[in-house]
Amino acid sequence: MEVHGSLLQRVLVFSFCVVGIWTAYIYQGVLQETLSTKRFGPDGNSRNAGGAPLWTYWSAGITNTIGPAMGIEALKYISYPAQVLAKSSKMIPVMLMGTLVYKQRYSFPEYVCTLLVAGGVSIFALLKTSSKTISKLARPNAPLGYGLCFLNLAFDGFTNATQDSIKARYPKTSAWEIMLGMNLWGTIYNMIYMFGWPRGSGFEAVQFCKSHPEAAWDILLFCLCGAVGQNFIFLTISRFGSLANTTITTTRKFVSIVVSSLLSGNPLSTKQWGSVVMVFSGLSYNTYLKWRKLQRVPKKRKPM
Repeated sequence: MEVHGSLLQRVLVFSFCVVGIWTAYIYQGVLQETLSTKRFGPDGNSRNAGGAPLWTYWSAGITNTIGPAMGIEALKYISYPAQVLAKSSKMIPVMLMGTLVYKQRYSFPEYVCTLLVAGGVSIFALLKTSSKTISKLARPNAPLGYGLCFLNLAFDGFTNATQDSIKARYPKTSAWEIMLGMNLWGTIYNMIYMFGWPRGSGFEAVQFCKSHPEAAWDILLFCLCGAVGQNFIFLTISRFGSLANTTITTTRKFVSIVVSSLLSGNPLSTKQWGSVVMVFSGLSYNTYLKWRKLQRVPKKRKPM
């Protein structure tokens, strides 16, 4: 009876994590698209002990500040579904860097996953976007939009590598301490950039929010969704491992595209849906390969 109770508790906690991550990030995606495409006002403007010291996050804080900004900027030039697909292809630069720089070898199935993702993103980019979707973009420019997304991935790669290095040097650093360090440095950099000189963009942003309170409300909800989602991600990783988190976030991205298509007026053609399925087939297969690797790793026996 105790075993069944423990199993039920794990299922309930896992379901709680899935609902939390999906709700926070899907709604954050809707808000991100709204803030990037909605026109406001009559003029139509849219604008722990043993842990790592806080100073160690300064370099990762730079890339973690610039990278997401590029992803948001890309929404001026490409649709939200296109941005999600482009940012889902993180494995491509990782494998390229691993092969060319570190001489790592990958299995044939891993190359198949990468080809599926790269092919799906490429096909989606080459297909014609609907006129309704183009009309919502501030300045339609697919090459620039996809370029910003891939720069975002490059900065994310450096951020992740730096975080791994910090974790290796300071093993007692918790996920929440990393979150604090990254957000602290990001706040410092953003404050300097936005308010560091008389004509900084922050003053204009504050004035804009005063004139359009609905925009300020969307921005607040966007930030809250990101903070809540991060905590659910850490909870999932600590209780169920990174593989379970990867599975949840991968399916969340697919659902975000569906929600964007249905609710935000970004209709996709049959061929575009085919390329979306192609990308997420590659991501799902890659998740399955990771699971197979974990199954092969012998588990350490607990001491008597």
